[in-house]
Amino acid sequence: DLTPLQGEITFGLNRIYLLFDSMGFVPTYFVCVNELVLEQFAGEIRNLAKPKFLNWNRRKLFDTNDSSAMYLRLKLGLTDSFSMDPTRLVYSGGTVTFVAMQLAYYMGFREVILIGVDHSFHDQGMPNRAVVRRMEHDLNHFQPDYFPKGIKWQLPDLLRSEVAYSLARDAFEKAGGKVLDATVDGKCPVFKKVEFESLFDR
Repeated sequence: DLTPLQGEITFGLNRIYLLFDSMGFVPTYFVCVNELVLEQFAGEIRNLAKPKFLNWNRRKLFDTNDSSAMYLRLKLGLTDSFSMDPTRLVYSGGTVTFVAMQLAYYMGFREVILIGVDHSFHDQGMPNRAVVRRMEHDLNHFQPDYFPKGIKWQLPDLLRSEVAYSLARDAFEKAGGKVLDATVDGKCPVFKKVEFESLFDR
């Protein structure tokens, strides 16, 4: 039950908008930096009437007059850091969740709670390689049509994500903050786990 998130400051990632009608809340901010996702779903993302953080490299897919769209310069490379100033650049860390945490830190948040973190995938293969989905149903995400048949996606690099998550955890803790993981049955080993229901005063 995600309705307790109404009134909280939240970041929704990638195709989270598929659940807008059923979640019981709509995220405050939307973040998407994966170029394949932006290329294949730009039309849907353009229609989101909310602040959007998008990859600068795919800005031509969007309306330059859309004041709700903000573009991030994504630092791609073999190593990641935790950016204290996303107005200059952000690091990918192999996951949009890491990008969102850099934005949250810059906005002044010092307690971040992760919900629904993907860190276990049905599909296996070489990380970061773009592949065309062959199966009718997506078994890797919260909806079977998240990445439907024929859509390109990149297999995740979970090890790189864990290294990046450790950078985020350390940055928040150094500032006196914390990152908690309230994902149900979450598989990410980096953050302290917390029960989602325990976060709210009923």
